[in-house]
Amino acid sequence: MLNDEEFAALFDAYRPRVYAYAVSRCGRRLAEEVVSETFVVVWRRRDVIPAKAPLPWLLGVAHNVIRELYRDELRQAALDEALRVWTEELERDVADQVAERATAMKALSTLSDADKEVLTLVAWHGLTSAQAAAVVGSSRSAFFVRLHRARRRLEAAMNSVTAAGPRPAFVPEEEK
Repeated sequence: MLNDEEFAALFDAYRPRVYAYAVSRCGRRLAEEVVSETFVVVWRRRDVIPAKAPLPWLLGVAHNVIRELYRDELRQAALDEALRVWTEELERDVADQVAERATAMKALSTLSDADKEVLTLVAWHGLTSAQAAAVVGSSRSAFFVRLHRARRRLEAAMNSVTAAGPRPAFVPEEEK
């Protein structure tokens, strides 16, 4: 069991990663509450925290907190709003890198909640397939299949967003 100092060190080391996970799952508006609830659960269960690799376990706790507290509609609405705002902010920039990121964010916002989670666990949070599988409660092979399918759907969505192209803000008089 962790003592107070060890728990404080764990909190300091992993709070930013748990917060980032919470933001990617339910948006910034709810992320702090999710982090707080996650570490309350972790404090209560500090005798079962895996010493070797605590991050997947912590993200698994956060996953369960999100599922219990916010269920589908509220969480999905907050995440979609955050992705929409991020996309709008990105569209204002003109650099090619930012445009590519905006395309990826638009495409990501069209995917299902399950696809978003699978992709962000690996791409944003840097988890291995085995660690991410532990977070979502599936086998490694099942997670790998989900990840492969989510990547294909993301690629198709990105192609769709790219094909649609930017829409002009106005049409000049001579073109009307």
